Amino acid sequence: MARSSASHPTRAVRRLGVPALALCLLGALPAPAVARPAPAPALSVTDGSTQPVFSRADAVSQLVDVETEADSDEDGRRDTVRMRILRPKETGDGLKVATIIEASPYWGGGNDVPFHPVDIDEDGLPPQHGVGPETARLPGLVSPSAPFSGYNDNYFLPRGYAVAQLDSVGTGGSTGCPSSGGRAETLGAKAAVDWLNGRARGWDPDGRPARASWSTGDTAMMGVSYNGTLPTAVASTGVEGLKAIVPISGISSWYDYYRANGGVVAPGGYQGEDADILAKGVYSRTDREICGPVLDRLTAEQGRGTGDWSRFWAERDYLKDAHRITAGVFAVHGGNDWNVKTQHFGQLWEALKEHDVPRRMWLHQAGHNNPMPLRMEEWLRQLHMWFDHWLYGLENGALDAAPVEVEQADFSWRRQSDWPARSTRELALRLNPDGLGARPGRAVQQSMTDAGRTVRAETLVADPGSAHPNRLAYTTGPLTEDLRVNGVPRVSVRASLDGSSPYVTALLVDYGRDTRAVAGTVPDGSPPVCYGQGVPGDTGCAQRTLHRTETADFKIVSRGWADLRNRHSIERQSPVTEGREYRLRFGMQPQEYVFKKGHRLGVVLISTDHDFTLRHPAGTRLTVRTGVSAVTLPVVR
Repeated sequence: MARSSASHPTRAVRRLGVPALALCLLGALPAPAVARPAPAPALSVTDGSTQPVFSRADAVSQLVDVETEADSDEDGRRDTVRMRILRPKETGDGLKVATIIEASPYWGGGNDVPFHPVDIDEDGLPPQHGVGPETARLPGLVSPSAPFSGYNDNYFLPRGYAVAQLDSVGTGGSTGCPSSGGRAETLGAKAAVDWLNGRARGWDPDGRPARASWSTGDTAMMGVSYNGTLPTAVASTGVEGLKAIVPISGISSWYDYYRANGGVVAPGGYQGEDADILAKGVYSRTDREICGPVLDRLTAEQGRGTGDWSRFWAERDYLKDAHRITAGVFAVHGGNDWNVKTQHFGQLWEALKEHDVPRRMWLHQAGHNNPMPLRMEEWLRQLHMWFDHWLYGLENGALDAAPVEVEQADFSWRRQSDWPARSTRELALRLNPDGLGARPGRAVQQSMTDAGRTVRAETLVADPGSAHPNRLAYTTGPLTEDLRVNGVPRVSVRASLDGSSPYVTALLVDYGRDTRAVAGTVPDGSPPVCYGQGVPGDTGCAQRTLHRTETADFKIVSRGWADLRNRHSIERQSPVTEGREYRLRFGMQPQEYVFKKGHRLGVVLISTDHDFTLRHPAGTRLTVRTGVSAVTLPVVR
């Protein structure tokens, strides 16, 4: 396109009167300065990192009810989920930001719910059905928090993020019904991502349409426990716009939360809880009657009478849809977490590897805990990098370092390229009459009498060198060097049961007096660390924590459970002839653990595990054939 050039014609000179001269003089003066519009607000990025230039105190609060794709309460209308949002005030002036969501069934509080009985009188061989109330307790995943507690608003909002809390369906200000991992819960949390991308309808408290005009559409989800389960659930839908998830102590398949190898197995510390109990525990929406039929169906369909895999559990299995996950996954789990057991991170990690999903992982020594106060600065640094990279596209090295960090027994951290470590090999140890050995010993039958209904496993594993009628204990001699186990220990036994309990329980034990990390943390006693911007009632500071430790002669490192009736399949039971030997193979909970030089490694077999399995009447006789029974350990060479 040709440019036009201005011409300057010659003007004739002529005399001007005073008025005309004045006008000419005024015209010659500089024109008044025209105010330029203020630059549009923008993120501040230095060295590939968003900077805290926005005010938490001035943040804009927004509440929106978002329509989902489900009608879980069956009232003829789609469910809605309530989302509370805080965002920089500059979003009102054109700033577009990404959003970090914590979806939860707990923001609305919890209920005391009668648990199922675990001391049952029926004969488990063959199975009997039926459940009833026991005592009132809160479900195992309940950890209510006040809105915008935690650190996302203090730390990430000043760096240019919106933060949001979402009431899961059937809880708080949402409609619909809770279902302990059911499809409607997944779609409820997914709706938040859809709304932020303009694909779902939303309304403000006055019923006016609400749109996320300030949103880039790029979203992350994170949380601990149930709040750490929903990110995986939503990511498994492949929803567009979910760029990153941080599942901390999250469930990857609900069957493995309430069942194990065909048996009913509780989350640690919550004997008698099941999917229906948890749903009733978080049911906090205003209408407390409408979900009654839905909750009753949970009780009927969860199959507590058998423990078998079914369509109910398939609906709640996120692993089968791992190929749909496109979000970058930063998984975190505690090696001493017996609530959401370590199987959940182990099988999720394997599924992510199989489908080449971008990933990294922290495996720490605590239990069902948030890692932030354990390793505050490093956690915030890496989490910040993760969100900056995936939500703002910053090339900051978030994917450059080795993707796995494992906390050691001395609480130092080791980076490695994968988990289990690439140098891991299988070590098979036979259960022999004289202990554990690399070669098979004599094939003889050894028996014990079940007492787990009244005696905890921690009592049964003590003093393995002495005879005990209620357990079978097999140990190595003192180890000549450290033995590092990382991965899934596997058990193969030839065994028979004669009595009422269908369970075979295997315990992997470290024998040797030592001080070891156990579940839980304690404050370290130092002054709080201020990591972010504070507001009245929320200082933006937190107390550091240390691992809780225990000095003892042994530690149960891992556990595994199987129902002999499900020896062929977790989907259906097979008849059991009491006293007849069967081959039973099952995995224990994956672990990262070092058995120290001089300690002994042990495998203890029992039937009923007092704190986890159903407790049938005492007296079942478990008989194991030695020499042909074994444990296979994943060890680092």
